[in-house]
Amino acid sequence: MSRLLVAFPLFAIASVVVLYYAAVDTVKTLSPQGCRMSWMWPSYVLQSHFDHSWTPLARRYSLWLYREGNLENNELHGSPVLFIPGNAGSSHQVRSIASSAANQYFSAPYQVSPDFKSGKYTGLDFFAVEFNEDLSAFHGPTLDSETVYASRAIDYILSLYPPNTAIIVMGHSMGGIVATALLPNPNISVIITMATPHTLPPVRFDRRIDRIYTDNLQDLASNPTPILSLCGGATDLMIPSESCILPVSSPDPATPAYRRTVFTSALEGCWTGVGHLAMVWCHQVRWRIARAALEVAAASSTQSRAAALERWLRDGHEPPPSDHPSDVLQLRSTPHTTLPPNQLLMVRGPVTTHSYLLPIPAHEEGRSSSKFVLYVSQGAMPPVAPHRPLPFRVAAYACLNAESNSCSSLDPDTLRLLPRPVPGAPFPTPDEGIDESDGVVLYEVDVSPMPSSYIAVRVEGGDGRGWIVGGFADSEPLVTKIGLRSVLLSPVTLPIPNGLRTEVHLPTLPANALVVYRVTPKFDACSDAAHSLLHPLLAHASHPSETHYYPLTPSFPRHILLHTHASAPYIASDRTLGHKLVIYSSDECRMREIQLSVDWWASIGRWGTRYGTAAACWAVGIVAIILADVWGLIEGGAPIPDVKSSLQFFARRRLPWLVPLSFVISLLPLRAGLWLGNRGDPAFAPLGAILLCIAFGFVCILWWLLVALLWPLQFVLRRFGRSREDATSRRPATAMVSMALIFLVIFVLVPWQVAFLGCWLIHFYTSATSLAELSLAQYQNPTGTETVPLAPLSSEAELEPTTQLSQGHSDRQGPSNVTRLPLQQYTNVYLHLLLFMTLLLPLTAPVLAVWVRTLATAGLTTPFDGDHNFLYVAPFLVLVEALSGHDAGRYVKALGEGTERVPPRWGMVALAGVAFFAGPRTTYFVFETASVALGWAVMRRIVPLYWGGRTFLRRS
Repeated sequence: MSRLLVAFPLFAIASVVVLYYAAVDTVKTLSPQGCRMSWMWPSYVLQSHFDHSWTPLARRYSLWLYREGNLENNELHGSPVLFIPGNAGSSHQVRSIASSAANQYFSAPYQVSPDFKSGKYTGLDFFAVEFNEDLSAFHGPTLDSETVYASRAIDYILSLYPPNTAIIVMGHSMGGIVATALLPNPNISVIITMATPHTLPPVRFDRRIDRIYTDNLQDLASNPTPILSLCGGATDLMIPSESCILPVSSPDPATPAYRRTVFTSALEGCWTGVGHLAMVWCHQVRWRIARAALEVAAASSTQSRAAALERWLRDGHEPPPSDHPSDVLQLRSTPHTTLPPNQLLMVRGPVTTHSYLLPIPAHEEGRSSSKFVLYVSQGAMPPVAPHRPLPFRVAAYACLNAESNSCSSLDPDTLRLLPRPVPGAPFPTPDEGIDESDGVVLYEVDVSPMPSSYIAVRVEGGDGRGWIVGGFADSEPLVTKIGLRSVLLSPVTLPIPNGLRTEVHLPTLPANALVVYRVTPKFDACSDAAHSLLHPLLAHASHPSETHYYPLTPSFPRHILLHTHASAPYIASDRTLGHKLVIYSSDECRMREIQLSVDWWASIGRWGTRYGTAAACWAVGIVAIILADVWGLIEGGAPIPDVKSSLQFFARRRLPWLVPLSFVISLLPLRAGLWLGNRGDPAFAPLGAILLCIAFGFVCILWWLLVALLWPLQFVLRRFGRSREDATSRRPATAMVSMALIFLVIFVLVPWQVAFLGCWLIHFYTSATSLAELSLAQYQNPTGTETVPLAPLSSEAELEPTTQLSQGHSDRQGPSNVTRLPLQQYTNVYLHLLLFMTLLLPLTAPVLAVWVRTLATAGLTTPFDGDHNFLYVAPFLVLVEALSGHDAGRYVKALGEGTERVPPRWGMVALAGVAFFAGPRTTYFVFETASVALGWAVMRRIVPLYWGGRTFLRRS
C-alpha cells in the first residue's frame, strides 16, 4: 500500500477530529451560554375545524392553540400570534414564549396584571402549526407546502376574530423562512424570527430552496412589514450566524422598512450567546419576545409596532426615541454641588434629590470636543432602565454658564444598558446568566468646549442603593493600523490610557467569522477590585448589529476571545475589515495595555461548520479528475488502472500542482459564492490547500470503506456463484419497455433520488460480482492476470466473460488469456464508477430522508412534489443496466471509441470545475452537472450500441 494513500486519510481523520473538538469547545470558550430554564403549564387545543375544507394539507399537518393551564381557559381572549417551527421542529416549541406572555398578562387566574389593565392591551392567543417534524431545511417543495399551509392557517385564524384583525408571526430556524415567504400579506403586523438563516441556506442540495431564498430577499427589500431577526451568535452550532443577519433594505427612502438584526450577546438584559434550540426557551430571550408581542398587539400603526420591537428587543446600537418632553432644570430651586475641574462625579448610594455640576474641559489643541460619560447602576435614565430598576432617576442637562439659572435637557448620542459582571465569576453565569435588574445605564454625549459651561447631573428619588459615576473622556478614538500578519505568530501590544472610556479602532484588521482574536489585559493597579464600582468592561463591535461584552479583570476565569460575523464565506458583505474596542470603567482598576493575538484553536473551531459542504463537493471534483484521466486511457487504448493506482497517480502527479494552484485561485477576487467564498482575501488562501488535502483524504477513506464492504459480498458470490444475464436474452424492445416502466414509476410515484439509490445498489452488486469472477479466474489460472491495454477482439471472444461462477470449481482449465483479459479491464471501470456514484450519493441523501419521513408521517396520501424528473437519473440507469449484463466489456470499450469533436471525458473536467468553484455554494449544481456529463457519454457511445448492437448479435 502506498504511503501517500495512508498519509492523506490519516491527515483527513486527524483534521476532522481537531475540527470537531474545536467546534464543540466553542460553546465553552468562545461564546458560553448563560440561559435560565423556563417553566410552564402547557395545554394544547387542536383546531379540528381547520380541516381539508380549508386546505388538502390538513391531512398532513395540524394547527394547535396553546393555553397556560393554570391561568386561562380555552376561549379566545386576545390578539392572534402564529408560531412556525423549523426543520424537524414541533408545535410544542411555542410553549416557552406563550407561557411567558400569559404569565406577564395575567397576575392570577383570569386576572389581568396591573401593567396591562389599560384598555389598549389584550392578551395573546398563541397558535402553532405542527409540521410533524418535517425536514424542511433539505427540501424546497416541503418548504413550499409549509408556506401554503401556514398561509391558509392565517386565513382560518383570522376568521375567528373581528374584521381587520392583524396577526403576529414568529418563526424559529427555517420557520422564519416560511414566515418571510408569507409576504406580502396585509394581515401580518410584524414578523419575529429566531435563529433563522435568512441569507444562506444551511443545506444547499436543492435548487428550489435557492429559489425560495431569492423570492424572500425580494420581499425583504420591498415589503413594509416590520421584521426583526434574533441571532444566537457563535453558540449556535447548527447555522452560521452570519446568515442570520437581515439584509439592509429600504423600499421607500422617506419611510424605510423596519429591518433589525439583534444578536443575543448584545440584547440588553441578556448578554449571552444562545444555542439554536435554546433560542425558544432561554428565559432572558423568551420573556422579551413575549413582552414585545404584547406591545405590538396593542399598537395600531406600522411605526408604533416597530417602536415596540425596538423598545423591548434593544441592543443599544441606536439611542431610543425619547417619550419624555424636554424639560428645564432650575438650579435655584434644587440643591446642587459644583465639582472642581477634571474631577470625576462618583456618588455611592444616592439619597433624596440633588444636582451636580461638572465643568466642561477647556479647548485643547487637536481636540474639538469632549465626550461626557455617565454610568448609572440599577437606576433609570428614561427611557432606558434595567428590568426592575431602583427608584432613583438621573437626567443630564447643559448649562451654558455659571450664572445661568436654567439648564436645558441634553439628548444623548448613546443611551444603552451595559452588563455588570461579578468580579472573578464566569460571565455569563452558566445556566443562570445575568440578573436583568443588575444593569448599568450608559449615557454618552459629545460636547464642545465653551468657557464657563457645565454639565448638570440631576439625581432624584435615591434611597441609598445604587451608584453614579460621571466625567469627561477623549472623544477621539485611538486608531491603530495592524493587519492579520502582525498578530498571526506573536501578540501585538496596544497601550490603553486611563479614563472612564477608551475607544480603540483597528480599521485594517480582518473582521471575518473564520478568525478569532485573543485579548490579554495587563494591569497597572487593581488592588481594591472588590470595591470598584465598575470594573473594566470591554465592548467589541465589528458590525452594527453585533456587540460582545467581556469583563477585563485579572481573575476572569477564561480567555477573552474576540469573534465576529461581519463577513464570512459565501455571504456578500462590505464589512470585511475593522474592529472597534471600547473599554468602560469607573477608573478605579487601571489597565496599562492589552495584547492582541490570533487564537488558533478557536479559529479552527469556526472552519469546520463553514467548509463541510465544500469538502464534500471538492471530493467529487477530485474523483471527476481521476475519471477524466481514466477515460483518456480508455480512449487511447492504454491499460486501465485499478482505483488504487488511480489514487496513487493523482497523489503523485495531480496533487503536487493542484495544491499551489488552489492557493493561487484563492487569491483571485472571485465573487462570494465561488471557490472558498473568501473573495480573494490572501489571509485565508492557505485554506484552499488544506481543504484539498482533506478532501483527497476523504476520497481515499471512502475507497477503503468500499473495499471493506465489497469483500464479504464478493466472498459470498464466489462461494455460491452467480451467472450473468446473457446478452442475447435481453432484447432491445424488452430493455426499452423495462426502462420506460422505471421512468414512469419515477415520474408518478417515487422521487428520482430513490431511483439513484437503487441504481447504486445494483452497481454495487455488479461490482462485487465482477470482483468475484476476477478472483475465481485468478484462482483457476494465476498467470497472465496483469492489466493490459484493451485490444480489438474477434467474434464472441470480445463478448464472453472470463469464467462463469455457475461453473463452480470443477472446471480447472480456465479460458484463454484472450477471453480473460477484458474482465480485469472492465472490473476496474466498474470500481471507478462505483466510487464516483458513492460520492454523489450524499448529495441525494437529504431528499431521500425527507421522502422516508414524509411516508412515515403522511403516507402515500400526500403527493411528494418536485422530484419526479427522471432525466436526472436516466444516464446512471442506462449505464448501470448496460454494464450489469454479460456483454459489459463491449460497453467499456465503447466508452473509449468515438470521433466527437468534444470527447465525453471533457464532461468530467467540466464537472470538476463546477464541483470546485460553484459546488460549495450551489451544491445541487454538482449532481446536475454530473448527470449532464454522464448523459452526454451515454447518449453518444452507449445508447447506439445498447439498442443497435443487440439486434446485430441476435441476427448474427
